[in-house]
Order: sequence, then C-alpha cells, then structure tokens
Amino acid sequence: METDEPPAEESEPRLRPQSLMFGFLGNFVLGRDVGVFSGSFIDVFARVGVSEHAVRSTLSRMARRGHFHRERHGRRVYYGLTRRTADILADGERRIWTTGVVNVDTDAPWTLLSFSLPESRQRERHDLRSRLAWAGFGPMGNGLWIAPAQVDAHRVIDGLDAHVRVFHARPVEPTEVCDIIADAYDLDGLADRYRRFLGRWDTAEPAPEAPDDLARLLLLMTDWLQTIRRDPRIPVAHLPEDWPAVRAQKLVHELHGTYAVPARAIADRVLDTVPMPPAD
Repeated sequence: METDEPPAEESEPRLRPQSLMFGFLGNFVLGRDVGVFSGSFIDVFARVGVSEHAVRSTLSRMARRGHFHRERHGRRVYYGLTRRTADILADGERRIWTTGVVNVDTDAPWTLLSFSLPESRQRERHDLRSRLAWAGFGPMGNGLWIAPAQVDAHRVIDGLDAHVRVFHARPVEPTEVCDIIADAYDLDGLADRYRRFLGRWDTAEPAPEAPDDLARLLLLMTDWLQTIRRDPRIPVAHLPEDWPAVRAQKLVHELHGTYAVPARAIADRVLDTVPMPPAD
C-alpha cells in the first residue's frame, strides 16, 4: 500500500489515483472474473475528479508493476486482475469486513518479529516495513517489531528473501502494556485520522461533490482503507475511552449499506466488461 496521508490540519483526503483504483477494483471487480474496458475506468474516475490522463497513466503504471493483465478485443483494451492484485484486494476486504478495527480480544498473545536485510536492499526493506505496518506491527527499536495479536508472519514475509525471527509472547510484570503501546505506536496520530474521517463522513450530506452513489461508495471505501491501513488493532481495553475508531467503523457499515446497492446498479450500466479470470 502506498503512503497517502494528508497533513493533520487538512479536512479533505488526498486520495491518489492508485488508491482510488484499488478501491474501485475491490468494490466492483474483485471476484467477478472480468476485465474492464479502459474507457469505463475513465467514466467512473471522472465522477471523483480524476482526469483521463491520470487514469491512463495509472492503468499503464499498474500494468507495468504486475497489477493488471491486458487483453485487446477489437479496438478496445480491457484490464483484468492478476493473481497478485486479487490477493492484495482480498486482504483489504478481510481487513474491512472480517477483522475490522475494533479488537475486543485481550487474551491473544503478541507477536515479536526481527528481520535482517542489508542497507543495499533499500527497496525490499521499505516493502517489508510497509507490510509490517499493514499487519499491525510497530517498531520497538534495535530491529524489533511488535504486534498486539497472533500474526501469521508467513503472509507478511511471503516472497521476500529476508532473515526473520518470529515469536509469540505475552507481557508479564513488570512490563506495562501501555508503555509498549506508547513506544511502538502513535495513538494520537491514529485517533486524529479517525476524527478527520468522521468529520468528512458523519455529516448530513457526506461527499457533496460526488454526483451519485457509485462515486460516494468509491470515495467512502477508499478513504476508509487509507484511514485504517496503519491501525494495529490494539485491544480496546488498552485504548482511551471513546476511541473514535468504534464510531467510525459503525458509520462505514451504515453508509456502505446505503450506497452499495444503487452503486452496483450504476456500475452494471456503465462498465463494459469481458470474461477474464485472474492471471497467475
């Protein structure tokens, strides 16, 4: 996942075209085994203020990076998901709808992880750190990362040639869990992200710039995924009272229930698709 964080003082999200693309694919393409006409992407993204040039550039860049495979049918080019992209999108779906961000489990062991990669492999180091943050890990210093849950490390390091050590453990006295959390995570920054999300969506007229429910659903779910992507799912017992993620998650479910059916009806009308299962 790309870093896509607005400054704390901004009231509107800066959703990059690639972030919106993943949001669109997760909500309208994943699981359908279809390819989508490039012109359909342009139609949909114009509804959220993304130019044709930006859409075409994003499609080309993502195809070069292995996120799409392309097929030509007559004069039209269709973009289908690769297996890698389908897996990324399915992981995001699990984060939103299965695990969620409200963790009431206080008995699960924590996961400790250390890794070794030489400085010369900066890109892989960055990739691994991004995966660790997505999986709920926070840095404790001296190469040690910690997550407040039992994490399947194989999913985190899959495809990376890194020397990794993983342990499951439980904090015991004199360790203070609140001190571990304060050292590894920026709770104030995370709470601000949820408050900004609520400020945008917990209103009488969310996303007034959106022309229809397809655009509203796309903006909502992309914004939500960007908001939660660095949430480590700390058990609520260790969080401040009135933790804003609780209200924010409830709001997302409510708004999704309002927008989803009409949004998919619009998508069925405007998307030109052909059968195209995910490629390996």
